[in-house]
Amino acid sequence: MSFVPYLLSVHSPMNDQPPAIYGIIGNPLTHTLSPLMHNAAFKALKVNAIYKPFPLEEEELNLFIEDLKEADNPIFGLNVTIPYKEKILPMMDGANAFAEKVGAVNTIVINRQRKLFGYNTDGPGFLAHIKEVGFSPEGKRIAILGAGGTTRAILSALALFDERPESIKIYNRTYSKAKELLEDLSCRLDMSLVEVVPTIDDLNIELADCLINTTSVGLKPTDECLVDPEMLHKSLFVYDVIYNPQETALIKCAKEKGAQTANGLGMLFYQGTLSLQHWANTQLDDKIKDVMRRALEQGAKVQ
Repeated sequence: MSFVPYLLSVHSPMNDQPPAIYGIIGNPLTHTLSPLMHNAAFKALKVNAIYKPFPLEEEELNLFIEDLKEADNPIFGLNVTIPYKEKILPMMDGANAFAEKVGAVNTIVINRQRKLFGYNTDGPGFLAHIKEVGFSPEGKRIAILGAGGTTRAILSALALFDERPESIKIYNRTYSKAKELLEDLSCRLDMSLVEVVPTIDDLNIELADCLINTTSVGLKPTDECLVDPEMLHKSLFVYDVIYNPQETALIKCAKEKGAQTANGLGMLFYQGTLSLQHWANTQLDDKIKDVMRRALEQGAKVQ
């Protein structure tokens, strides 16, 4: 199998060293399935590495990142999830062009010199998944709930996509945060098709082709449907980035209306394979991608 000259050289299973550590930082992390995917890949590759969650409070973040730069730190790569995707970017020693445009990082590569480089695989992961399920954003009217780091990535990917939507409307519970998001992205990208609206009603979901939830509402079993179910319709594609649980209240309501639906498990898979490729500095074998996807799907079933 041709794979990961970098990972294998740094984390050889033959050197009797403690395993190298990869992981995910965020809060909360009780729902994450990322360890299943990456640990399955490491096992299949016979790489001396493990992937683990690092739940961090906000006051712990700066010190954690500073510690990553120490020569004896065993962490070589990280994913970043809510609420730190935007906060982490200024802490990087460098970032690729897409992450800079997005203004958010979800993947960190730590090189041999302990320098931290940020990437954003959320946007490409989202586009790969919607293509897989057969939805094209070209000429579509899209409504988005939320204004966090995932929204940034999805908006940037849609804005840079050759087949651009007809329009994108965003609603966030804190209106000013959504406005700030749009203003910030507009400094680097053409956001002329995007409008921030003050209420959910102004999203005009009844006329939309696609509704995307990027908020954390739906993670808890007690969370209710984010929108009035009467707004949903069978011509709508409803995408919820939440993958655990597999069916949020929003997804359930959409299915009852006959709408096409997808949760974020596919996006997690695609962004995860891209993250591992950044850590490995090479392309992944399709067999390893299959291992990662099976681990995710099996893990999702038992949650």
